[in-house]
Formats: sequence, structure tokens, C-alpha cells
Amino acid sequence: MPVPSMTSPRRRTLLRVDIYERLREAIVDGTFGPGEKLKDTELENWLGVSRTPIREAIQRLERDGLVVTRPNKSTIVTEFDPAATKSTWQVVSALHELATRLALPHLGPDELDELERAHLAFAAALDANDADAALQADDDFHAVFVTASGNPVLADLLDQVTPVLRRVERMRFQSTVARESIAQHAGILDAARRGDPDEAARITRENWQSLERYEA
Repeated sequence: MPVPSMTSPRRRTLLRVDIYERLREAIVDGTFGPGEKLKDTELENWLGVSRTPIREAIQRLERDGLVVTRPNKSTIVTEFDPAATKSTWQVVSALHELATRLALPHLGPDELDELERAHLAFAAALDANDADAALQADDDFHAVFVTASGNPVLADLLDQVTPVLRRVERMRFQSTVARESIAQHAGILDAARRGDPDEAARITRENWQSLERYEA
């Protein structure tokens, strides 16, 4: 029996992920502002793909709460929703607190080095007023704990709910108070080096709950 080629399905999967990420980032960085209508034909021209992967990406963005599809099939970028943001950061902060607590016993020299690199990259990005780089470095920092937690359900849940916070996270990293996160990351890293899960988890929770000030 001939072995089916895996190339095409994998390419389709990668295409869907890429289109989703590009559309999500365009919403997060304000390229597509709140209330803006997303037109399939214009998106096809911009992304250079057919309508099918675009519609699949939009369905995922709708689950994320970043767009809404009207009955007439028009797609609108959602307005900032303080209530949804509050509900989400409450869940996300609890999940990251749990990830940190679970990860601490499993952190070795390699993971601590990753945390240090991400921490330094985050501080450098804020010094350069580069919100996008800061967002990526922040992701890299917390991802060390999520991965080391060894809990795939936790990781899946974060993948589902974190996109709701992307716009407010970017707002934070564009503000001067974002530098508070540098000290918090340093505290988390110090607690991780000392093997103190309670302290690392406490600061992680505070770090994510600082998003509360951007609800309004």
C-alpha cells in the first residue's frame, strides 16, 4: 500500500496557523482597529491566500473574542471589552501561578538560563520602547514555566484564553509603568534560582494581575 504523503496536510496546518497569527497581530498592533470591517477580498489580496484559510482563521479569532461575525457575514474587529479582559486576566493569572508552582521542582540550569535570557531581552525591549519585542520576550519568559510544568492541559487552556489579553498587554508594554514588570520578572527569577515555589508563584500572580489597571 502506498504511504500517503504528509506534506500537503502539514502545509495546510501551517498555513492556517500563519494566517491566524498574522491577522491576530494586525488586530493587536492596531493595524485593524476596533469597529473595522474585515473584507475577505481585501484580506485575500493582502495575505495572498484563498478565502478558506482566512475564514478558518476568522473563526478562531471569533473564539478569541477579537472579532465578531454579523448575520450578513461581515466580520468586525471587536471593541475593547473591560469585563471580558477582567474575566480573562483572572483566569490567566491563576493558570500562570499554577504553572510556576508546578515547574519549580523541574527547573535546571538550561531553564534558568532561558529565563535569564528572556528577562534581559524584555528589559532591553522596554528600554528601546519596542512593545512588540517586549511582548515576545514576556511570552518567552513565562513559556519556560508553562513548558516545565509538564501539564499539557494547562498549556492548552492558556492558548485558548490568552489572545483576549493581547491588546491590553501591548498597552501595558507601551506605558512607563511597564518597567514594574522588569522587577517582577527579576523577583520570579530569583525565587526560581532559590527553589522557592511559593514566592515565585506569588510574584507571578501579581505580575499578571497588574493588567487590572488597563481595564478601563
